Amino acid sequence: MMSLPRLARIAMVVWRYRLDELVLSGINHPMAVRLLWLARLGSTPKMPRGQRLRLALESLGPIFVKFGQVLSTRRDLIPPDIADELTLLQDRVAPFPSAVAAACIEEALGQPTSTLFAQFETDPVASASVAQVHFAVLHDGRHVAVKVLRPAILDVIDKDLSLMRVLAKLIERLAPDGKRLKPREVVGEFDKHLHDELDLLREAANCSQLRRNFAADTGRGELLWVPEVMWDYCASTVFTMERMYGVPVSQVDRLRSLGVDIPTLARTGVEIFFTQVFTDGFFHADMHPGNIYVSDRPETLGRYIALDFGIVGSLSEFDKNYLAQNFLAFFQRDYRRVARLHIESGWVPSTTREEELEGAVRAVCEPYFDRPLAEISLGQVLLRLFQTSRRFNVEIQPQLVLLQKTLLNVEGLGRQLDPQLDLWKTAKPYLENWMHERVGLRGIRKKLTQEAGQWAQWIPEFPRLMHAQLNRPDLSASVLFELQRTRQAREQGNRLLMVLIGVAAVALAVALWTLMR
Repeated sequence: MMSLPRLARIAMVVWRYRLDELVLSGINHPMAVRLLWLARLGSTPKMPRGQRLRLALESLGPIFVKFGQVLSTRRDLIPPDIADELTLLQDRVAPFPSAVAAACIEEALGQPTSTLFAQFETDPVASASVAQVHFAVLHDGRHVAVKVLRPAILDVIDKDLSLMRVLAKLIERLAPDGKRLKPREVVGEFDKHLHDELDLLREAANCSQLRRNFAADTGRGELLWVPEVMWDYCASTVFTMERMYGVPVSQVDRLRSLGVDIPTLARTGVEIFFTQVFTDGFFHADMHPGNIYVSDRPETLGRYIALDFGIVGSLSEFDKNYLAQNFLAFFQRDYRRVARLHIESGWVPSTTREEELEGAVRAVCEPYFDRPLAEISLGQVLLRLFQTSRRFNVEIQPQLVLLQKTLLNVEGLGRQLDPQLDLWKTAKPYLENWMHERVGLRGIRKKLTQEAGQWAQWIPEFPRLMHAQLNRPDLSASVLFELQRTRQAREQGNRLLMVLIGVAAVALAVALWTLMR
């Protein structure tokens, strides 16, 4: 009953933007046909369906806006025109009162802002759907940015999510393509991402990990600048970090006036992305221009600055190896290798004919190679590959979808900085060097070094573990039987050996006697 007003509001927005036609036209059900007939008695939609959906989500509030943003990354599930329109969703939300923000900080950290900070700016510098940011100064003089979660946001989110689950079940049950679209899984994925963003301690941990990966002692300190986390001023609803000074990466003219080498900046962005993916297996997965700045300080001029760490991606060693080999196979136009990798990975049914999948991959990739390399979009190649793989029942991995979305962001950002950026040429040497380090002598030595500690603990315990396995009730009888067979075989072998030795001795004696005569 408490959801009825919200349902009424959703119904009004659906009717206003004629989403009823968008939803019902794909449902082959008598009731849906009748409702669609009634809906068509109203005004005819004058805007494209993607635009209507975007405007409807914006009018329903920040949670639906966030859902649209996440849905725009699932290009393997939704039509391209809708996905393109949803990427235009902007998370512009009015800030909540500064007094409320100060009260949230005091509740989370146990002290008022006047005690915690030497200076606290009451006017927020940024406001989004789940949090807003205030600048402050610590008592030791360090300048920080304080991110505060919106009060009572969890209740609002849970109510809207419950409605989304109901709608997802209806779509899955009634729409002919509902099961393939996996609406409940999409809502579940959104639920996970959103609740991860609501835990600012998790975001602080992501920030700390990324900062450690690009620390000065790693040799990558000049590539990316990640703010320091002020752990004493963090809680699940408050995240305090080092204040960063820079220019949004989208302001190319301003960066050029500061003396930043724009083509180099574009190539560096690609290097940062591939370093995160293939070296660390941990990457910033929300790299749109609003979260990426460039330092304007003389001592760090031109260095990338990363912000907003609510969404990150992680890749296993298997994922990294699979992706690197796929990329290299693309570069070499080895489509049979791409098909074989898909089958070996288990993401394509084992009954798939390799040559048939090879032909489909060739149809996706070959048109791109007839263009100049600078005009090829690697992100679009992956997108086409995901779309083509539907008829082969490829199970698209969530971490790879997130990676593909990030790659599109990086590639678009790079082309915005330098229209002649050749992403393939920039990435290929990096991937080849990465593969050499994995499969060459350096890779073997590195792997042995990583595993040495585990082996040092495991080897002394091997006799005890072996004894425990041999004494297992279910194995003891079979093991004793095998040991008995081995002993009998050894005894038979020993007897045969003795006979052979005896025969050889007699033969040798006869030969010596013959020679002595």
